[in-house]
Amino acid sequence: MKLPNQLEPLRKELEATVKSYLKIKPSFSHDLTLWESKFGGYPYFPKTLDYPKNPQGQPLVLLAQINFSDTLLLEGFPKEGILQFYIDSHHDLYGFDDEDMTNQAHFRVLYFDKIEFDESKLITDFSFLPNIDDLETFLPFIGSFSLIFEQKHEPISGCDYRLENLIEEFADESREGLDFCDLADEYLEFYDGEEHKLGGYPFFTQDDPRMDLDEDTEPYELLFQMRSDDEADIMWGDAGVGNFFIQPSALKKLDFSRVIYYYDCC
Repeated sequence: MKLPNQLEPLRKELEATVKSYLKIKPSFSHDLTLWESKFGGYPYFPKTLDYPKNPQGQPLVLLAQINFSDTLLLEGFPKEGILQFYIDSHHDLYGFDDEDMTNQAHFRVLYFDKIEFDESKLITDFSFLPNIDDLETFLPFIGSFSLIFEQKHEPISGCDYRLENLIEEFADESREGLDFCDLADEYLEFYDGEEHKLGGYPFFTQDDPRMDLDEDTEPYELLFQMRSDDEADIMWGDAGVGNFFIQPSALKKLDFSRVIYYYDCC
């Protein structure tokens, strides 16, 4: 890992934080099957289940769908099945609840462990969905995108709430008179984690909301991140980002009922 000279004293501590993740590259596409990985578009959804809706009975819209058969293997994540993220296009914060980030009233995270390829058993008529061209709908993008996955490794991001303690402890113990604020600013400039990704460390335009969670709570780790992306014409408010977090024990059980969803922008 190449570090700026000012951060070299922190090399050992930073290298200990390195973890693998999948970088996601979206490409605009209309030619997508119901079950493949995508941003936007029509979801894979069996007819036997109730389609996700908001409290007013309006259907939610697919934000992202990950078919783990399409991806490279990622430690701790499923090896098969489909994971979906839905948001409320009628909600002015893209379905984010700033009072209870786990409240899935206006967003939903669903997982299908087995995939049905018989289209006669799947919803194929999505005329009930809101018109994405309607000025009263709030979505970070219009259209659909195919996804390419690349396995990568990254150290803790400059936005992760745990970086502060790591740098503070090192600066306090250092005999070199290192300044905490200078190190923190230097690191944020060095690496902020701003990518579309599965796993890894998050990017924020504001503060990490996990810093306010009870210290006795099992830490939440990044599940999925979609950032604003000029190249793909994806925009969360004012150049913001959408993040989903999960506790490792819940991910192991494939329990997505207490996922944290957070949206912020500049």
